[in-house]
Amino acid sequence: MAATAAKPGCAWITGASSGLGQALAQQMAADGWRVAVSARNSDQLRQLADAAQNLDGAIHAFPLDITDEAAVRATVHAIERDFGPIDQAVLNAGNHQPVLARQFASAPFRELTDINLMGTVHCLDALLPVMIPRKAGRIAIVASLAGYRGLPTSAAYGMTKAGLINMAEALKPELDLLGLRLQLVNPGFVRTPLTDKNPFPMPFLMPVEQAAAAFYRGLQSQRFEIVFPWRFAFLMKLLRLMPAPLAFAVTRRLVPRDT
Repeated sequence: MAATAAKPGCAWITGASSGLGQALAQQMAADGWRVAVSARNSDQLRQLADAAQNLDGAIHAFPLDITDEAAVRATVHAIERDFGPIDQAVLNAGNHQPVLARQFASAPFRELTDINLMGTVHCLDALLPVMIPRKAGRIAIVASLAGYRGLPTSAAYGMTKAGLINMAEALKPELDLLGLRLQLVNPGFVRTPLTDKNPFPMPFLMPVEQAAAAFYRGLQSQRFEIVFPWRFAFLMKLLRLMPAPLAFAVTRRLVPRDT
């Protein structure tokens, strides 16, 4: 049977140097968790850890590039050595690069596959061998509502997020039987340094603290899929169900025009 609701213990959050991962780490530490945070930016991680000294829990920095498979395994080992078993892993690290057909190149696909998709796979490769024998542990895989259906400029990003959604759906039945809880997190637009670069309107843009609160509530629930904001999630689910001609009539309106 899958693990029950989360209680403060040891958590590991990747992609925690800014944005949603950082805000979630702060909320979990305030609730008493010992939070190990990872990202490539070691300075920002240490600043995050220093700022958490007065919280009920604690934040500890573990700088990491998740594209380095051996380094991911070493980091999981170090966290469990120093703070005990990882009760909750949040595989949040990822990046985005827009892709236009008229400027198509393979480089963004390779980079985002290495980070968003294979980086998450490396984390699972390190976590499952330690969680499965003890039949305990919770893992949240952060994908995106952009993984529901192909959207203009998101060919590379959406491809990786759709892959994460499919992988999570494929793994969940077996992990349920093994005593682990796997959750899939599909955020919409959240105001972060990454989305601040977007040159297009972002419907239902959510403040990062509000998004992190919704994220944390979802982690404490029994739901497989955690989505926010719900209105944008509803629209994207509807788009996924539309017949192709109707869906393309909608997404064609989102194609950037030459200026």
